[in-house]
Amino acid sequence: MVVNVESAGNTVNSGNVRAGIGRSAAVDLAERYREFSWREARGRSDAHAELTARISQDPEFCDLLSGSLPAGNKQQPNLLLAAVRQLDGPHAEQGPRDEAAYGRWREWTVRHWDEVRAVIMQRATQTNEPARCATLLPLLARLPQPLALLEVGASAGLCLHPDSYRYRYESASGYASASRWEGQAAGAPRTVGVGAPDGPVEFVCRTDWAPEELPGRLPEVVWRAGIDLNPLDPVGAPDDLRWLQSLVWPGEGRRAARLLAAVEAVRAAPRPRIVRGDLIDELPALAAAAPPEATLVVFHSAVLNYLPPARREEFARLVRSLLDGRPGGGHWISNEHHSVLPWITASGHPSGRPEDGRLTLALDGRPVALTGPHGESLHRLPEAAARMG
Repeated sequence: MVVNVESAGNTVNSGNVRAGIGRSAAVDLAERYREFSWREARGRSDAHAELTARISQDPEFCDLLSGSLPAGNKQQPNLLLAAVRQLDGPHAEQGPRDEAAYGRWREWTVRHWDEVRAVIMQRATQTNEPARCATLLPLLARLPQPLALLEVGASAGLCLHPDSYRYRYESASGYASASRWEGQAAGAPRTVGVGAPDGPVEFVCRTDWAPEELPGRLPEVVWRAGIDLNPLDPVGAPDDLRWLQSLVWPGEGRRAARLLAAVEAVRAAPRPRIVRGDLIDELPALAAAAPPEATLVVFHSAVLNYLPPARREEFARLVRSLLDGRPGGGHWISNEHHSVLPWITASGHPSGRPEDGRLTLALDGRPVALTGPHGESLHRLPEAAARMG
């Protein structure tokens, strides 16, 4: 059954307005689920798109959510969906496919609400997407080596191991005459590979960067650390790995397989130091612990959207101050949606649409590329090549 997600939630809202009640917390939450279905889940996960659309049209269920969960991040659709999957709720993998299936999902969730709410209150939407290393690698490889990596919002720390994976960059436009594309069969995708050929995971990234702009070797990393409000240990804590798996959306089987393979790739590696706490409060002391002989790189991907705008600006000022005051300096790599750090977004940014999920990759506050949210693509921004030279 097809749900009209464009109108989901509007029925509830118009009824309240007609009744003179105005916008309530439940109506705001219904709108949030409608937007999630239409802007984020549509075209990516049919199960999540349908489920959140049906929730947005269910005023009683929205009353339950808005009345028992704190406003803000704890009311995120992703948290509810992952919590039900974590607890093996009905249709955990496929999602409802009709009204009767939604009724069963709803009945189970309401009956187990205390358990579902406990997971929501304990956990956070801290998806760790190691494939983003494919879009970070071209910048990391060109910085002065060796590197000291400090990830803000590190989650399980999988992105702190860019030297543990292998990568394949596929040409998205033509560079047939470039030497690093040569020797490949006619008609085959033109690729550049880097990393151990026998590694358990390979990240594939389509790009319009020239071959000479892509890494020819892995970076040398001598120190790894991170900050997170709720650090996860997918190697040592099975429940943490299960939570990461629950955050992968139904229909994203390849992404789920990449996650498990990445965990295997770092299983034998020394675990990075990940500090529990607020990113602004903990950053100065952790940055000061980086070895002085290494290039400090502070980086983050899809993290700052969880902060209010004033805190984002405070964070940016702090990073610049720390790097400017460090002997030998350092570098800041941000990989965020362009709406999160608008003051560094290039004037030639091609998209202002909220449904454009691509992230803006920036080096030291200078945008250089648009990246796929799961590391699947890397496309240059106008005039970025000059900034990177």
